[in-house]
Amino acid sequence: MELNDKQKEIVQVAEKLFAEYGFDGTSVRLIAKEAGINIAMISYYFGSKEKLLEHMVVHRMSGFKVNLDEIIAQDDRSYPDRLNEIVALYVKRIHKNNRIYKIVHNELTNNARSLTFEHYLSQKKKNLDSVTKFIEAGQKAHVFKKHIEIPLLIPSILGTYFHFHYNQRFYEESYGLNTPESKELFIETTLTKHIQKMLNALITYED
Repeated sequence: MELNDKQKEIVQVAEKLFAEYGFDGTSVRLIAKEAGINIAMISYYFGSKEKLLEHMVVHRMSGFKVNLDEIIAQDDRSYPDRLNEIVALYVKRIHKNNRIYKIVHNELTNNARSLTFEHYLSQKKKNLDSVTKFIEAGQKAHVFKKHIEIPLLIPSILGTYFHFHYNQRFYEESYGLNTPESKELFIETTLTKHIQKMLNALITYED
């Protein structure tokens, strides 16, 4: 589902509008207006607003599993080291795409919606399969603890990140994050390291 440059431009505009006004609150007409195109072009490229959203999700998720599997395959590195890099990868990706996570969450929790996000959920399962195999290999190597709720590890990363994301004013004051640059650095260093320590404490045997 590779997008051309014009499709990517439309997707970026739609993503911003969906995040700001919600899926229902964003019309195809508004997307076309903000993108500087006519409505027919959206129909031509995507077919419908629902299909546009599906393309958006797929586009944002592309390449993640490749990056994840590349880290896992580095057998010359220790399990804790690879775990830390997996955490950093997740934090970096969700921070970069936090708007799309917000949109998908809103739509998945809307019981009246017919959207299924089959590709999104399928990709999440594949990512979980990769993480599960990695954790199980670490258990066999007696690095990771035996009884681990593996499906809850990724939500632990996401939950910590989004708690920070939705309470930014509080943390800006607590940590003196007065500029966008200082906030980005905090996420890349302090927040990421905290989540890494948290997951290591949860699943790694103490030395």
